[in-house]
Amino acid sequence: MESSRASEKKKLKRKEILEKKKAADQLLKVASAQIDHLTSFPSFCYFNKNGLCLRLESGRGDKLSNCTKQQIQKLLKANMMGPYGSEWAVEEKVKRREMVAPEARYIFVYWNANEMMDNAFTPLLGFLHFRFTLEEEIPVLYLYELQLDSSVQGKGLGKFLMQLVELIAQENRMGAVVLTVQKSNSLAMKFYISKLRYVVSSISPSRVDPLVGVEKNYEILCKTFDHEAKAILEVYSVQYRTARRVGFMAAFSDLKFED
Repeated sequence: MESSRASEKKKLKRKEILEKKKAADQLLKVASAQIDHLTSFPSFCYFNKNGLCLRLESGRGDKLSNCTKQQIQKLLKANMMGPYGSEWAVEEKVKRREMVAPEARYIFVYWNANEMMDNAFTPLLGFLHFRFTLEEEIPVLYLYELQLDSSVQGKGLGKFLMQLVELIAQENRMGAVVLTVQKSNSLAMKFYISKLRYVVSSISPSRVDPLVGVEKNYEILCKTFDHEAKAILEVYSVQYRTARRVGFMAAFSDLKFED
């Protein structure tokens, strides 16, 4: 009798886990399928403040022109070679691969063509690179890059773009925005934590294992939008996450014995 009740309980748990995973996968699929995330936020298609007249455009990794790829690489090198130091040569190759991934989604920033004398070439002034993915079984918008040319920094554009990112995440029912910041990039750390109120996530190396975290040169930050995401990505410890995984495995441990 006890064995029967335990088996039934395990089946229910397994069904709950599968349904939850299916729902999360569907959210990611729908979010990734959207062609232009700016269409839902027309007021964010332009930035006209502090002497800047800019326009925003959407893009995706597998549709980038060679010119755009070169401009992305140029901005990355200008902004990130310093924080990465001796590791930049290796990291640059990683970022080049990430740049053209089919799941990569972009928001590009250009001068507004109406404000330019010569429209033959429009330089890339900044970009967001983000993806929809799972972190600890929570659907999230993971921000891979926020890069701005030095000519448009310090004028409110970065905060404007992060507001857009958070709106896109919430519009697509993501539980959080997650991003990685180099510890040596003190300006970026201050921007995200002090100005935008992001927190060091419970999945960041420094919180998973402080001894290992000391050796890592980055932190994972997040801003959550619902109770479950907050509980998993902000509050809970590595012991809790381990317990969740153990519970997940236990729920499926007897699959081979069932029809």
